[in-house]
Amino acid sequence: MKQLNVGILGLGTVGGGTYAVLTRNAAEITRRTGCAIHVVQVADKNIAHAQALTNGQTDVTGDAFALVNNPEVDVVVELIGGYTLSLELVLKAIENGKHVVTANKALLAVHGNEIFAAAQAKGVMVAYEAAVAGGIPIIKALREGLAANRIEWVAGIINGTTNFILSEMREKGLAFADVLGEAQRLGYAEADPTFDVEGIDAAHKLTIMSAIAFGMPMKFAQAYTEGITKLQQTDIKYAEELGYRVKLLGISKRTTAGVELRVHPTLISEKRLVANVNGAMNAVVVKGDAVGPTLYYGAGAGAEPTASAVVADLIDVARLADATEAQRVPYLGFQAGQLIDLAILPIAEINSAYYLRLRVNDKPGVLAGVTKILADRNISIDAMLQKEPDDNETEADIVILTHITIEKNMDAGIAEIEALPAIVAKVVKIRMEELGK
Repeated sequence: MKQLNVGILGLGTVGGGTYAVLTRNAAEITRRTGCAIHVVQVADKNIAHAQALTNGQTDVTGDAFALVNNPEVDVVVELIGGYTLSLELVLKAIENGKHVVTANKALLAVHGNEIFAAAQAKGVMVAYEAAVAGGIPIIKALREGLAANRIEWVAGIINGTTNFILSEMREKGLAFADVLGEAQRLGYAEADPTFDVEGIDAAHKLTIMSAIAFGMPMKFAQAYTEGITKLQQTDIKYAEELGYRVKLLGISKRTTAGVELRVHPTLISEKRLVANVNGAMNAVVVKGDAVGPTLYYGAGAGAEPTASAVVADLIDVARLADATEAQRVPYLGFQAGQLIDLAILPIAEINSAYYLRLRVNDKPGVLAGVTKILADRNISIDAMLQKEPDDNETEADIVILTHITIEKNMDAGIAEIEALPAIVAKVVKIRMEELGK
């Protein structure tokens, strides 16, 4: 029987889960592939930990470059993360003619164009299902399952940490800082949560999905990123009163003017399935011209959910290692040389509906002045919530939901509104999406 020899770089949470799944399900995997997938070497800085995890059944080294240079290794599984060392190791593995499987979304979002070009030149595979949404097979869905479609847009909850925080803020009425501390205690958030809460992790994943959806190079540097650190409990509560939930969404749309590539807090109708994805779960909605909207839901992180995707990639490599280039699925789902360098729209040029919260002096004529400014800019109002001031207070909140307009028009209107004497604070603006058309 044919054997595929695997080397694993990094035996942390996902690496350990990958080793466990490969070992536990070895017979089932062989039945599916007709090939034994065997881990011949692992590399980890903590040699003692790696030896204990592999129970002495696999060669362990502390030298990652020894593994990528090992002639017995057919496939290098990169699970160490980061941009620098991981890039060196992946490029060296490709140079050595080895296939690569990676869960490293940051590496691909920033350096994917270079990596795929190198792999193309050497005729090796680079598989990366685990890089986006953990155990949800969204890469395979975009590259293969929806290949008949012209993808119109992709949107998703693709960061479990922020989804947990927003779910807890809504359900328990807590402030962001309080829920962040709880997320860190439970292990959902890192000690330094910046990549998660500022939307950078979601932007990495959205960059990869957009490249596959629209057949364009990775363009992470042009993605608009806005996190959840400034979200207030007040706005989550008002949104719910109006029938909406607030989620951190990654959104990419193909328009006649270019591609929208943006991550930010978003109001979604509570009637949408994706609005009801809570806790640390992920969900991605993809709209194809033929199939319409499709939803993919599941665990976006964790040892074995992510390992499930890593091992699925290894199975694909086992099945296709001896295939010709024409028989393999292209790295981004489009043939080499067929990617189009689509323009990414600045955030000021996107079209959206908006949630606005105005803190005002409670006196006659305030609302009339605000609505006139919006009307003068052809911004239509969809709904409004006017709150009475608390006892002994002279200030109140007005919440407005608008119809779709171009962002620069909305921003200009907000600037005019903020100049009104009755407005006592900066206007809160949150974008809104339908995700059903």
